[in-house]
Formats: sequence, C-alpha cells, structure tokens
Amino acid sequence: MITKKLNLINATLLALSLGLTAVPSHAAWPSFNSSQNMPSLAPMLETVTPGVVSISVEGTQKTTSRIPEAFRPFLGRGGQPKEQPFKGLGSGVIIDAKAGYILTNHHVINNADEIKVSLNDGRSFTAKMIGSDPQSDVALIQIKADDLVAVKKADSDNLRVGDYTVAIGYPFGLGQTVTSGIVSALGRSGLNSQNLENFIQTDAAINSGNSGGALINLNGELIGINTAIIAPSGGNVGIGFAIPINMADNLVQQIIEFGEVRRGVLGIRGGQLTQELAKSFGLDTKHGAFVSQVMDDSAAKEAGIEAGDIITKINGKTVKEFADLRAQIATMGAGSKLKLTIIRDGDEKVLSVTLKKGDGDDVNAGLIHPALDGAQLSDNDDGVIKGILIDDIKANSPAYLVGLKNNDVIIGADRTRVTTVADLRAYAKEHSDVSALRVKRGNNILYILIN
Repeated sequence: MITKKLNLINATLLALSLGLTAVPSHAAWPSFNSSQNMPSLAPMLETVTPGVVSISVEGTQKTTSRIPEAFRPFLGRGGQPKEQPFKGLGSGVIIDAKAGYILTNHHVINNADEIKVSLNDGRSFTAKMIGSDPQSDVALIQIKADDLVAVKKADSDNLRVGDYTVAIGYPFGLGQTVTSGIVSALGRSGLNSQNLENFIQTDAAINSGNSGGALINLNGELIGINTAIIAPSGGNVGIGFAIPINMADNLVQQIIEFGEVRRGVLGIRGGQLTQELAKSFGLDTKHGAFVSQVMDDSAAKEAGIEAGDIITKINGKTVKEFADLRAQIATMGAGSKLKLTIIRDGDEKVLSVTLKKGDGDDVNAGLIHPALDGAQLSDNDDGVIKGILIDDIKANSPAYLVGLKNNDVIIGADRTRVTTVADLRAYAKEHSDVSALRVKRGNNILYILIN
C-alpha cells in the first residue's frame, strides 16, 4: 500500500505480485557456450527456475458502504460490512525443500482463505499459511511435496550498485518469465512510511503478478523478494524494488520458531543526519542516524547510547539514514546481539547491544490508521480513565497535523469505546473508514476528525 506521503506517485507505485532479481557483489558473466561461442544464463536458470512458484489465492474481504457526509448526522457513518470475494495471483520462492517452506509477500496472501501453489513442473498443491509480517511485506507458506528444489540464499549485505540481477516470476498470469538487469540502487526507503523498507532497486523488467518472486544473482543465488514497482503507465519502466533476502530471512526464522515476528526494539528516537546537523556537530560524515532521545529501561540505554550520538554502522555495515537503521533493527528478533558504531563528540565508539522485545505499538502507530503516524501510543489506566495515551508525537507528522497532542488519551473511535491499543487496532481493522477519535484532553472531551 502507498501512503499519503507519496501522493505524487501514489497512483504509480504498485505493490504487485512481482518477481525481481539482484546479483551478489562478486557475480561474473556466465561462461561461453562451447557450441555457439555466446554467453548464456540458461545453464544457471535450469537449476533455479524449479524453485520459483506461481501462487493463486481466493478469499473474502470486508467492505463497508460509505454514506455521504451530509447524511451522516441522520443515517450514521455507513452500512453493514459486506463480504466481498476476490482472487489474486503472485509468485513465491522455495527456500527449504525438505520442509516445503515458500517465501512470498504478505500482500500476495493477505485475507486469503485458500492458497494454491503451482510448480514449474506442472504439479499443484494447497498451501498452509505459517505466518506473515505486514510491516515488511514478508510471508511464509508451506506445502507438502516431494522432490522440491530450493533456491540457495546469498548474502545480500554484499550487494553493490551495478551488480547483475535476474528476476523470475509469473507476470500477468502468464507462465514463468525471466528478465535481467542490474542493481540500480540500495537502501531505498520512503515508498510507504508505515512500513519497514530497505529495498534493493533494480531495472530488471517486472510487472503485475511477480510479487513474491525471486531476485537472483548470476550465481543463481537468491538476493531479494520482489515487492513493488513505480509504473506511471501501469507497466514496467525499469524501477522495481525487492526486499533484501537477509532482511526477509531474519523475519522468516522468527516465524518458523515462534509462529510470529517477535520484533526487537532499540529504544531511541531520532532522524536523518542532515548536512546542517552534521556541520553543527563538527562531523565530516554525511551518513548516519541522529539520536535525539534514548528511552528509559531500553536496550539503547543499557548499551550506553546517548542523545546526540550519531549511529553510523550496524555490525560493521554502513547506516545511510534513520530509516535504514529502523528497518534493520525492526527485522531483527528480540534478544539479537549486535555491534553499533557511533560518533560522539567527534570520537568513534563501538557499543554492544542486546535488543529488547517490543509490543509493536511504538514501531508505527500509522499501521493502525495513517492519521496516527508519528504518535507514540501506550495503554493508560491512571485510576480515573482507561484509554490510549499519546506519550509523544513528532512535529509535522500526520498525527500532529490532525490535531493530536502529547498526553491526549484516546477513549473512543467514532461511537465505540476503546480502552487499549489492541482495542483501537481491532476496531480500525474492521472499520477502514473510521472518521473520528474521541479524546480526553485535560478535563475536556473532544472529537478529532481523522478521515
């Protein structure tokens, strides 16, 4: 899904059933075919394509008829939710042949009641949903089948701009299709501020139906899972995005072990290291994440991170910006141990950090509703009233712009009473057209319009 932040390209950025591919840093051109004296990807593809599958889904999703604003005082907000059937197509990658695990995108299987997997050899199976993570758009499904072929995973941290890529998927419901290109950019984010993004950008041709497909290198190793494209005309224009396999694999291992993602939390707030900020701190670096606040009783606090620090590396890998840091940390599991390189007062330090478990509410309130993006939420019970406390709010964020303030307590959504973050999340999930929040501010009760 595309956020309001990208209204300019909102109609062009498509979360598609796509299949992208990217190449590792040391990939080389394939050897020449002895009979034709021409280079060919065919020998490599013959070993990889059996591991890329077609996914078809059927299900129902709830829709609510909207009532014109002028009639709402008389007729209420809307009609009864209706079940709307849907069908969809996508792609997937076998990552464990023995267990039958298939990696794909969350948006490919979201709301699916039935998931069918078709192999390249003509066999079809009904798949079981194992788990998914909407924020990163990663999902894991499973089939029971013999003689499966898994695609070997590469180390996507070694990718470089200019490395060759190959994309494999099932666009437009056609048969398996292969395209090639290069890594156009790394660490792309900002396509959807509600999600965790650290995309590989590639110019390998991808189209609708390829989501969840494979992005591989010339060694036939999986470097990414295709997720989205920018397509002004509705088709490929050479700008596609894939989730790095290292990032996806961190989440998959949590899903396999726990049945869910148990996200690790560092416990800081911060932002982009701008040129002006770097200059004011006397820094030469143009990359990094600026720490503006360290939460009490957090992993960052225990590791010795302080406000004003610049985080420049995670486990020796450069942090380009705060969104990069956020995506990498949030895809690591609770209990993960890592090394953070920081700059403090001009000196470089390396700190050991053990991530703590988060409840998800401080990762992004915008997942509950776009208008809450930028707000820090927590359950509140001060003995007077139960509700959702806004602990902190970012200046000029969507939550700030709709009129919410620090220490507001949300006590209702439309006409429904809510007392916890879980209540609000559940209501918003069932009512996509939620229009107003009932808020206690000091001794006053007011409504904040959010839709």
